Amino acid sequence: MNTPAPRPAAGPSDGSPLRIGVLVPLSRPGWVEAGHHLLAGIEWAAQEVNDAGGVAGRPLELLVRDTAADPGRAAAAVDELARLGVAALAGEYHSVVACSAATRADALGLPFLCSSAVIDALTEQPTEWVARLPPPQSRGWRVYADFLLGAGHTRVAVAVEPSVYWAAGTGVLREYLAPLGGTVVELDMRALTPAAVCDELVRRRATALLLLVGHPEPAVPLVRAVRDDRRLAGILVGAPAGQPEFAAWAASLGAGGAAVPFLRYLPERLGPLGRRVGAALRERLGEAPSFVAFEGYDTIAVLADVLRSSGGDRARTAASWPHVAVEGTRGQIRFARTPGSGVWQGARTPVQVIDRDPADPGRFRILHTG
Repeated sequence: MNTPAPRPAAGPSDGSPLRIGVLVPLSRPGWVEAGHHLLAGIEWAAQEVNDAGGVAGRPLELLVRDTAADPGRAAAAVDELARLGVAALAGEYHSVVACSAATRADALGLPFLCSSAVIDALTEQPTEWVARLPPPQSRGWRVYADFLLGAGHTRVAVAVEPSVYWAAGTGVLREYLAPLGGTVVELDMRALTPAAVCDELVRRRATALLLLVGHPEPAVPLVRAVRDDRRLAGILVGAPAGQPEFAAWAASLGAGGAAVPFLRYLPERLGPLGRRVGAALRERLGEAPSFVAFEGYDTIAVLADVLRSSGGDRARTAASWPHVAVEGTRGQIRFARTPGSGVWQGARTPVQVIDRDPADPGRFRILHTG
């Protein structure tokens, strides 16, 4: 484990900017829509901090780098941002990319608050330098598996592409469902067309198909194929990673994209701060903000609070994770050590399984909470 060691502060309290490095996917093959939502939340929070006088009189300056879902590009960005003197790192949506950034940040002794990536093993070894806001994948996907069982689905198929993240999710589902008589069958999307997937679903008598694949390809054509196959009229199509959260999903699939349950990290009702921030983000984005946008805002809320006490000193910032108690858009934010995670993990984050209402695809229905 790399423990924080004494380091000079990022700069004097003379009004000079406090720099924060921001990692977000803003170009393909990254999930660009998620990246824009994450960045919108980060930028709006930073603007509010600066409008209120900054952090101890010092404005926040965001140095944004596009990771494009590329782990190597993210690691190089961390190196560059460290040389530029950032006080901390924030952001990232893709789990594999966040792992690369977290590993490099740990090696450099650079505090990193991961905004949105959920894979449990964010770092290969325990570290004091990295904290994370969203719940770990194992918790969220167990909630999803509980929803499946509650809805009577014990024969589950997963359409999967090669990825550490997808493999971890499949493992969580199998581990949870198997002791209760459930089965999880993997359908390799490298070898199967959407039509062939439909044939396999019929042959295996699956009652649910989960999309562990990229969007829009192959997720969109796969959903269309299943929806158009009369043999599969009763099958549940799900997307635990959250693809249906974003407007592009509805734009691509219309009514066919409704009734696809996914995970979302929001409470049933937002409090005053969440409602205020949600309204501002809606105006900024020109559409309803996703939970990812709220994660972005909360990231800066935490970092601003920590930097007020640390003065931008990297070691003091990292040492502050266990003492965080910040009111975020979705409730109070605290960090703790949890089994199986080598980073400071956000606690109490709400988890929902929701879908788009078939009667009104622009409206979300809460199906299950955990």
